[in-house]
Amino acid sequence: MAIQASDIEGSRIGQIRTSPELAPRQRRAVGEDPRRGQVLTTKVGLQMPAGMSFDDWEKAGRQLSGIVDSSSWWLGDWLVYGKDHYTDRYQRGIRAAGLQYQTLRNYAWVSRRFDFSRRRGALSFQHHAELASLPHDEQETWLDRAEQRKWTTKQLRSAIRAAREDEAQVRLPAEPTRRLEVPGSRLQWWHKAAEQAGVDFERWVLVTLDSAAKEALEELERLEDDHGPAELKGAADSGGPAEPDRSAEPDRSAELDGPAPSAGSGQRLAITA
Repeated sequence: MAIQASDIEGSRIGQIRTSPELAPRQRRAVGEDPRRGQVLTTKVGLQMPAGMSFDDWEKAGRQLSGIVDSSSWWLGDWLVYGKDHYTDRYQRGIRAAGLQYQTLRNYAWVSRRFDFSRRRGALSFQHHAELASLPHDEQETWLDRAEQRKWTTKQLRSAIRAAREDEAQVRLPAEPTRRLEVPGSRLQWWHKAAEQAGVDFERWVLVTLDSAAKEALEELERLEDDHGPAELKGAADSGGPAEPDRSAEPDRSAELDGPAPSAGSGQRLAITA
């Protein structure tokens, strides 16, 4: 099939030939429409010939799909050329063409990431767009896989995501998780405090627990400096000196069951209501 174009009443019309068997010079009956048997693409729609066969309809669909996909490459290359050759004027050309600059920028970015010789005709522009941010070697690997396995764009995206997840699992060992049961009212209280501080809730929890742990350890160091580790141990065994007055401090023993892990301890604390 071939595409032809002609001006009809000032409107550009593309003609998709759906009957290649017709000889170009075949004589037409008087008054016969010269565009009979062709799909006409106009600015506002598609004109289909009467009595069109399924095979012709299917061929026209494939050609239209190819035109839509190729146009992304065409527009991307067009913008790349304009930016390279008309640095101070190319935006004027974009406005004159009535095109969306952001969309063109996306097309141009993909076009720059794939030299003409590296583009796979069996794959769509969107296949290439999915891989545009990857290094050159990875692009080639995924292009080969997508082409050989005839992946759709969605299948390619899913395969890349699965590969990244597998790499992350190999790279990061599983972390133990500790679960802390928290009454719902207290959890709401903490959320309110985090909102008041203007920070993310999880961040607020980590900072607050780290601050409490730091305070407790500094207090322990002060006691060791005053009495020495051995004296502290003996005092603890014999009932020893009285604990320092902590009445002014919040009762953290009611909030936490056991020592809280710090943010860098390699453990995760799951807080549930």
